[in-house]
Amino acid sequence: MFKFRKAVLIIHGFAGGTYDEEPLFFHLQPKLEFDVYNFTLTGHKTNLSTDVSYTDWLKDVDERINLLRNMGYKKIYVIGHSMGGLLATHAAIKYVEVKKVVLVAPAFQFLSTDKKQSTISKALKSGPDIIKTYQAKEVLARALKVSVHQLKEFIKLVELSQSNPGMLSVPTLIIQGLSDQLVPYKSSENIFNEMVCPKWLIEVEKTTHDVFFGPKVDEINEEIARFLKEKHYKAEEKRKW
Repeated sequence: MFKFRKAVLIIHGFAGGTYDEEPLFFHLQPKLEFDVYNFTLTGHKTNLSTDVSYTDWLKDVDERINLLRNMGYKKIYVIGHSMGGLLATHAAIKYVEVKKVVLVAPAFQFLSTDKKQSTISKALKSGPDIIKTYQAKEVLARALKVSVHQLKEFIKLVELSQSNPGMLSVPTLIIQGLSDQLVPYKSSENIFNEMVCPKWLIEVEKTTHDVFFGPKVDEINEEIARFLKEKHYKAEEKRKW
């Protein structure tokens, strides 16, 4: 029966969890066309494990995709938020069953578009703006989960993923908040320009990295559903909401 249905796999970001995409999950779940799945990446259940590696996160995605394949799904749609966007591109390149991809604030760059700055200097420079944009309690809670080792593993994944956008061959929708202090909108614009696959970019005003808790979450959720449902998605390649 699964071969006649479509699986949607949602992948959360670094130092996050499935709670970050809950509004999207519950929006898609009642749709009869989709069987929606999410999961928690290795080391993310409480504090990030000190021995976690970026290869563990890649293996996590491999395991979930293979589980869906073994269940008989012939069409798998992958949605990745932040670091999950990097993992989604790996899945789309590796597995023929992945037919569409949604990248939400994909972290191909983070904190600054200046690649010459170190990660530490980026964090110091961007820190005050991040605290203004996000609740200080939330910033502190997530920062306490992350060690230098874990941050280095995240950076390795970012570096490993740099060529992925140009290798995508499936229809890809990118959604990027214009008030995002963690992933600059220029990052999504750059990967959009690198892509040779069918592609669309939506830049959303007054929206931070927490895309699914922003003022336009309902419109974003419905647009993602439309992108996944329609055989031939019709929209302007680049839009600003």
